[in-house]
Amino acid sequence: MSSNVYPVEGMTCATCASTVERTAQKTVGVISANVNLASEKLNIKAEEGFDPQQLKKDVYLSGYTLVLPEMEKKVFALEGMTCASCASTIEKTVYKMDGVQEVNVNLASEKMTVGYNPLEVSVRDIEAEVSDAGYQARLKSEIQNPDQSKQDDNKESKEEHYKRIFWIELIFMIPLMVLAMGPMVFGITLSRPIDPHLNPIGFAIVQLALTIPVIVTGKEYFQQGFRTLIKGHPNMNSLIGLGTGAAFVYSIGVTIGIILNPSHDLAMMLYFELTAMLITMHSLGQYLEERSKGQMSEAIKTLMSLAAKKARVVYNGEEREVDIEEVVAGDIIRVRPGEKMPVDGQVISGRTAVDESMLTGESIPVEKGEGDEVVGASINQNGSIDYRATKVGSDTALAQIIKLVEDAQGSKAPIAKLADIVTRYFVPTVIALALVSSILWFIFGQSFIFSLSIAISVLVIACPCALGLATPTAIMVGTGKGAEHGVLIKSGEALETVHDVDTVIFDKTGTLTKGEPELTDIVLNNNSELTESEILKIAASAEKGSEHSLAKAIVGAAKEQNISIIDSEDFEAIPGRGIKASVEGKLVYFGNKKLMEEIGLEIGDLLSKSNQLADEGKTPMYLAYEDSVLAIIAVADTLKDTSVAAIKELHNKNIEVIMITGDNERTANAVAKLANIDRVLSEVLPEDKSNEVKKLQEKGQKVAMVGDGINDAPALAQADVGIAIGSGTDVAVESADVVLMRSDVQEVNTTIELSKATLKNIKQNLFWAFIYNVVGIPIAMGLLYIFGGPLMSPMFAAFAMTFSSISVLLNALRLKGFTPSKLNLSKQS
Repeated sequence: MSSNVYPVEGMTCATCASTVERTAQKTVGVISANVNLASEKLNIKAEEGFDPQQLKKDVYLSGYTLVLPEMEKKVFALEGMTCASCASTIEKTVYKMDGVQEVNVNLASEKMTVGYNPLEVSVRDIEAEVSDAGYQARLKSEIQNPDQSKQDDNKESKEEHYKRIFWIELIFMIPLMVLAMGPMVFGITLSRPIDPHLNPIGFAIVQLALTIPVIVTGKEYFQQGFRTLIKGHPNMNSLIGLGTGAAFVYSIGVTIGIILNPSHDLAMMLYFELTAMLITMHSLGQYLEERSKGQMSEAIKTLMSLAAKKARVVYNGEEREVDIEEVVAGDIIRVRPGEKMPVDGQVISGRTAVDESMLTGESIPVEKGEGDEVVGASINQNGSIDYRATKVGSDTALAQIIKLVEDAQGSKAPIAKLADIVTRYFVPTVIALALVSSILWFIFGQSFIFSLSIAISVLVIACPCALGLATPTAIMVGTGKGAEHGVLIKSGEALETVHDVDTVIFDKTGTLTKGEPELTDIVLNNNSELTESEILKIAASAEKGSEHSLAKAIVGAAKEQNISIIDSEDFEAIPGRGIKASVEGKLVYFGNKKLMEEIGLEIGDLLSKSNQLADEGKTPMYLAYEDSVLAIIAVADTLKDTSVAAIKELHNKNIEVIMITGDNERTANAVAKLANIDRVLSEVLPEDKSNEVKKLQEKGQKVAMVGDGINDAPALAQADVGIAIGSGTDVAVESADVVLMRSDVQEVNTTIELSKATLKNIKQNLFWAFIYNVVGIPIAMGLLYIFGGPLMSPMFAAFAMTFSSISVLLNALRLKGFTPSKLNLSKQS
């Protein structure tokens, strides 16, 4: 199954989005289709047999334009050619590849130009194919892809487009309004050639002349609106086109009547100013919408601006500055103080401090040396380093973050389903109501002008845009705001679900705790003749071959004390118990109480001390050497600085907090007491964590699971919301619905607060969108007029329609002011 995102042009309201979705879902090979009206993108999940060209055709027939990536051209530098036959071979080899549309190899310049479909073949595929043919091809120059940056440029140009036509229309609309409304409303006396009393023909012709430029600049509304209407999928432009078109055609008819029989009364029946006003207001609304949408995508723009544009590649001892797109995995990158890391990689020489705040939010620089990982877009501060590129292009951490945010912004929340259903039938219903109300008023004795005015008002005031924008705009701003705070929410569904969480389960190690155990105590047995240093030497030597975090703590402590560690033999890990090994020819057992019991050794007086250490939240381990227990060595994994504050804040939200761990009950309870955790699930095997989550769900609880390890992945997937610590494993991050990039459990509260704020915003948007249409349409139909109230004019309806969409957008933008409430760390106990 593949996922693709395509821009869609021509959508103006939620009905458009609904039409495109239903059309796409009928295309062969499409599994699911989801349109985000705010970002104007179609998200497709498809299986084998899916043809993008067929999708484009289907969408076009429904009245819209699907933008497929145009044929891209790349220039490659070639190596290994010696004659025209080489050039011919390369041409034929590349041309046979699926998706390649044209190839031109220039032997003289040793360059190859390839035109291809990026959905079917990639640059790396072309390079590999040439390599298989016996030659070398390397990307020489980059022609911009239709990526996010280009789409942002398109968004800006679209904003400028509507701004330009609005000003053009306004220039003609103002004198038209003065001409049409001045004598009637303000008593303005017009000059003889355009005075409706003295020269009604001139009065009508000048209005027509001023209206035509407005019609021309707004022609896209008519073209797209009537095309979708004919296809049976009317949209917002259809309503505008019908309303303004009716007013314009009617006014043309009146103008002809004036020419045939000049009359002041006929001149007063012209609706040219209404036509121009409606189109101008629609253009203003479109411009303000595009401007607001551009502000909503600032999070993506900010993330993209972090990326470096150039990289300094070292090859055969020489430095060469290249575009970031030319860097491939395996390249050696040199970075000097003050420069950005171009891509992700591993340091091979040099030492420095790196500012990774763009990724982790931590302002304190991180020391980096040989073997350490560096992340693209982080800033090198005070040293020069060389590192080997390991992840480039779309594989870098920054690219993955951008993709997560884009995917989330393109998703829907379940709360949007009602609006989707309504908008599917909205425009046809409005057209029917406009016709019915107009005809009924005419039947019951009102004039044709009155009835026409009713129809136009109903058509113009109806706004499916507000309904369609209510949810995606809030999700775009909400997920973008989350990214600013290091909270990556993968979907609108996850964003909504977090809102209902009443139970949070924390994995202990690496989530609530630092995940870096430290040696805390060495307790000697009364009959031991060895010193603490000698005990630590034996333990560290035995654990030298282990990868367990507890082993690393002991070995690390020995190194800090400059204790020489010797190699052990016959090392064996005993799962759930400990280890055994041979040190200097003597058998060593190192592990928990169960291990001592299994090998038949007496713990004696050490048991009470062991229990005491466990009660303090430490993990005690027994060291047996030459068939006797010599000592207890205890390690502790301390709580993170923010854990207590995070749990306190969750309690303030009336959320139950549970800790799950494989540790023994005493140690787990001790940690839970320090953190003020409600319940403890101890001695839980990794494979049983998801079952514990399921048990809580069966009781009706909405569960969020927070973890960072491979063994947390099943539980993260089982939970209603899986929250992964970003510093954790890739498996955990993939299984989660939310990723906390800063490895700070305080951000669990940020996630919940952001979800509540976003859901509140969505509900506000939906409420006002529904109320606006439910109240506005009946008033436009003349409901108040029936009971002696005022009649809504088409012009007021146009203002109201524009305001409805803008109000939803402005309300969504209020989320940009979201600030998470964090407790002062100094108040932690």
